[in-house]
Amino acid sequence: MTKKKKTVGKTDADVILIGAGIMSATLGVLLKQLEPNLSIEIYERLDIAAAESSDAWNNAGTGHSAFCELNYTPEKKDGTVEIKKAVQIAEHFEVSKQFWSYLVSKGLVSEPCNFIRNIPHMSFVWGKKNVEYLKKRYDALTQCDLFSDMQYTEDAEQVKNWAPLIMDGRKNNEKVAATKMDLGTDVNFGTLTRDMFNNLKEQSNVSMYFNHEIRDLKKNKDGNWIVKVKDLESGDKRKRVAKFVFIGAGGGSLPLLEKSDIPEGKGFGGFPVSGQWLKCTNEEIIKKHHAKVYGKAAVGAPPMSVPHLDTRMINGKQALLFGPYAGFSTKFLKNGSFLDLPKSIKFNNIRPMISAGLHNLDLTKYLIEQVRQSPEDRLEALKEYLPTAKLEDWELEYAGQRVQVIKKDEKQGGVLEFGTEVVSAADGSIAALLGASPGASTAVSIMLDLLNRCFAEDLATEEWQAKIKEMIPTYGKSLAQDAALCKETRNKTSKVLKIENTVVA
Repeated sequence: MTKKKKTVGKTDADVILIGAGIMSATLGVLLKQLEPNLSIEIYERLDIAAAESSDAWNNAGTGHSAFCELNYTPEKKDGTVEIKKAVQIAEHFEVSKQFWSYLVSKGLVSEPCNFIRNIPHMSFVWGKKNVEYLKKRYDALTQCDLFSDMQYTEDAEQVKNWAPLIMDGRKNNEKVAATKMDLGTDVNFGTLTRDMFNNLKEQSNVSMYFNHEIRDLKKNKDGNWIVKVKDLESGDKRKRVAKFVFIGAGGGSLPLLEKSDIPEGKGFGGFPVSGQWLKCTNEEIIKKHHAKVYGKAAVGAPPMSVPHLDTRMINGKQALLFGPYAGFSTKFLKNGSFLDLPKSIKFNNIRPMISAGLHNLDLTKYLIEQVRQSPEDRLEALKEYLPTAKLEDWELEYAGQRVQVIKKDEKQGGVLEFGTEVVSAADGSIAALLGASPGASTAVSIMLDLLNRCFAEDLATEEWQAKIKEMIPTYGKSLAQDAALCKETRNKTSKVLKIENTVVA
């Protein structure tokens, strides 16, 4: 590590990672590959890794690559479709696949079929206005090489061929349209996360502690961080000292960022949103659907609530989910406390939080409506995508908890951000990840950005540059602007990850 990180005082670890989710796992593996002698301690308040947002049942989207998620391509006031965010996410997902390919090729994770599989990604809409929008989206996206393989149709028979269930029982005269990307994937981030941590634990100078909660953290005069930890099983408390701290605790990141008291963390707030799935229990129905089919979100809906009929592989078994249905809870974590939200309100963030609330009344109205839904109401929403659905074939499953970022804004006072935000100290000694979607799918790019902020001097060295380019061959290049490189990269990663010309079986 650079001189900046070679602090004066004695430390227990070079790096402390808080939270055992996909973000901490990704950062831990990256750092250990870049600097093998690094000492790392990982603390998780639950008894298993990836039990919150990274878990397969809790994760609102698997394999986000912007192929089918319509909320990443909003229609502007002039009628054109904005694709900038979709292009960025698609490119970031290709970065993730390169990193995972490296892990597979080096034997650092298990067989790729345990965490990634090929599954088509579809967008599906009905009604004249929505069909016009989807066609404009298709025309705009296919100008970019990342989306050149996208297919589009307004032919009901073709849609039925792609996904029979969504057309069965639908009116013959209903105007529909769909896009399809055969390159789509389903990723079990829970399995991938646990794989990465299992590898980390086997390496020297890495310690992992479950059932341990971070109670406080404070910067020492020597530049190191004092982290107060409580063993939830024994009740023992101790202090650990580290040169660098990463707060990757999902919804629990905001309270810990506030405890750090760094100036850069002032003014941030959080708005918690819970979720629920309808899980199919009829094996015959599950076998008939092989796609992730995304539609348009309701007005005011948060990104995690974009409706989709979703084929997934969970614990080695094919599953079919619909949702998620949004809800509201004052908890910041699924296993959190109802006091999380009120405790997060501070003098420095109360104005942004109130302002964001006033500017998002549609979201408040939407959440109230969602909370009041009956089983029959949820079934009616499902029938828009699966007209022949019956209530007895589906059961309710609780998804994870998300905390959307609220940040200061000079014009509005506060804005609600639907994305992720890396907050880091000026000296790079601590960083926190706030927010949710698209999160896990772009974790590698997010952590590379963190390295650039907090380990800039190390990152500039020939050794780190060479290693990063070994892990991510297109590092520093744009796949969106290089058709040949995009094709070559996808061919290589598909071969290593064994997602060539396969479907969920």
